[in-house]
Amino acid sequence: MVDTVGIIGAGQMGNGIAHVCAVAGMDVVLSDITMDQAAAGLSVIRKNMERQVGKGLLSAADMDAALAHITLADTLAAHKKCDLVIEAATENEKIKTSIFKELCPHLKPSAMVASNTSSISITRLAASTDRPERFMGVHFMNPVPIMKLVELIRGIATSDETFERFNIFTKRLKKETAVSEDFPAFIVNRILMPMINESIYTLYEGVGSVDCIDKAMRLGANHPMGPLQLADFIGLDTCLSIMQMLYEGLADTKYRPCPLLVKYVEAGWLGKKTGRGFYDYRVEGAPKPTR
Repeated sequence: MVDTVGIIGAGQMGNGIAHVCAVAGMDVVLSDITMDQAAAGLSVIRKNMERQVGKGLLSAADMDAALAHITLADTLAAHKKCDLVIEAATENEKIKTSIFKELCPHLKPSAMVASNTSSISITRLAASTDRPERFMGVHFMNPVPIMKLVELIRGIATSDETFERFNIFTKRLKKETAVSEDFPAFIVNRILMPMINESIYTLYEGVGSVDCIDKAMRLGANHPMGPLQLADFIGLDTCLSIMQMLYEGLADTKYRPCPLLVKYVEAGWLGKKTGRGFYDYRVEGAPKPTR
């Protein structure tokens, strides 16, 4: 039984995971590099819960109870009593492995560890820990409080007991699971990211404008959001990282990142989080296409 969950990283994914764990009645230790960053994550959680209360999806009493379950921290040692610790740091393998190496000496022997990575080998990440048999990939979808799916990815050393405990954990969160083999980008991003990359090639080659490409997929394929808008929402740096992982891991030219995606990332135009990507979010009213 997982009673206390540690979340490393209070950003978009980390605060979302903390949110659903707290609503499910688990104690949560939410940590980041500084207390200010951890507090910023808690502020987002509070706003998102208030939005749920406003929509009748959560009662005010349940919101207060959930928030009371969350403790903030700025050290990995704060996770020493956790039954499960989920890493939700930036999509960079070196950063993730350094976190695991620092984290594991603080954990109790029975604690499980997971990564919310969207593309990196679970077997490689597990090898950087002292407990590869108690390590798994748990890839939540963004935004976590709304999206129902969690991808579960076993590494080569993951035990059957660990897999079953993660299944129970995700059911407590009222999530559906899809089990993926440990291949680059797993299931969702193996399919989604090449589509986004191809939409960027379509823009790069002048086949259509930002507005027309997104409109075509919304109205022509019944997608709730156009691929370029979705890329902005995910973060263009994350999209590029996943495409590079696919390209390098599968050695197939069909996964080559579009040069325009690379240019946008080099410019610091990473999407909604930086105020500008394929759309400019700094303007009043609806975001304006940047091309």
